[in-house]
Amino acid sequence: MEKSPFSKEYGLFLINLRNARKKARLTQEGLAKLLGGTQSFISKVERGERRLDVVELRAFCRALKVPFPSFINKLHRAITASERLK
Repeated sequence: MEKSPFSKEYGLFLINLRNARKKARLTQEGLAKLLGGTQSFISKVERGERRLDVVELRAFCRALKVPFPSFINKLHRAITASERLK
């Protein structure tokens, strides 16, 4: 069995990040343009190959028009819910 390169919690983070982009009706390319980056960068982030720091996450949230505290709260709720299932 291959070990995951990131934790279950980080997987939930990636799901929430992808969902936020899709809810904003943006493609990876569209988000990349808003951030001044490339589609491949967005793809690597969403696949977990490239981790974001908190400053980069805030920039993602701004581009997606998602309040940063709201994103963090939603992620916190998802992680808490997954912990209850253990």
